Amino acid sequence: MDSMRIDAFVTLLAIFLEVMAWWGLFNFAGESDWALGFYFLLHFLASLALAVYCRRLLPDEMSKPHLPLVILLATCSYSVPVLGFIGVLLGTLYLRLHRVAKGNGEFASVQLPNFDPHQRISVGMRASGLRTFLGNPQASLQARIGGLVALQYVSGKVATPVLRELLSDSSEDIRLLAYGMLDSQEKRINSQITEVSQAFDLASEAYAAGRDIEPMLKAAEQLSDLYWELIYQELAQGDLRLYVVQESLRYCALVLEHRPDSPALNLRRGRLLHDSGQRQAAEKAYEHARALGVPATRILPYLAELRFEDGDFVAVGQLMRELGQWSSLPRLRPIIDYWNRT
Repeated sequence: MDSMRIDAFVTLLAIFLEVMAWWGLFNFAGESDWALGFYFLLHFLASLALAVYCRRLLPDEMSKPHLPLVILLATCSYSVPVLGFIGVLLGTLYLRLHRVAKGNGEFASVQLPNFDPHQRISVGMRASGLRTFLGNPQASLQARIGGLVALQYVSGKVATPVLRELLSDSSEDIRLLAYGMLDSQEKRINSQITEVSQAFDLASEAYAAGRDIEPMLKAAEQLSDLYWELIYQELAQGDLRLYVVQESLRYCALVLEHRPDSPALNLRRGRLLHDSGQRQAAEKAYEHARALGVPATRILPYLAELRFEDGDFVAVGQLMRELGQWSSLPRLRPIIDYWNRT
């Protein structure tokens, strides 16, 4: 209530001072200097009182900072006789009565999605965007080289195809850098193969002399892993790939001869047999790996691929529908949905 009384008082004071200013200007016209000074003084006080009232009348979000706003309103009212006083008052009333309603700025509380432990963080989209950028001849050479260097932080499965495409790039610097990165990856794995092969030979000689077989099997499994890495990263091409597949399969079979119940190696053997074109043997290896406890989500896609290569599309659809029961396959979901529609 006190606030309303203060506003009313300030409003009446501003109007009274403005009326008195004009009254003095016309009634003391014979004494022009005194009348003009009287007018300017009362007009200034009226403008100041009006500015204080208008500042209080405006909404909180429009009335800050207080002092600069009061000075601005008072200046506008003081500078333009009559129209300035009326314009400031009418403008303030308009903003007060017709301001746009402020939306709700508070954040809504939402429930967090369920965490999926089977879904790994994917760099596919980023790698795809990087491939497009690196293949763009309009981009600056320095930026492309920087993007190419960033590929060393991407998995070899994704980086190697991009690097191979850049071997035919129009820029010699890009070609040389891509070749150097590919060569470095291959040399690193081949160096490890040479080191483990020496350990395997020593362990084989020790086993032939009647010692423990475990060091030999450990080295053989490591060699199978390293040769498989060359395949997985697509570093081996053409005839070299066929040789690498056979070597990985040979060491894998050696380990399975003594450890036939290894789920991971049976799955590896199935993929190697599949890659070499031995589809029936690959299917048996897949089924054996599944019987040993390998999740169906890791086996069924390869079985579906075998059925697709055989032209048995009915079986492919059945396997896809079986995969559709699993909700943790985001990458395969578009393929599963397609086969479920057919």
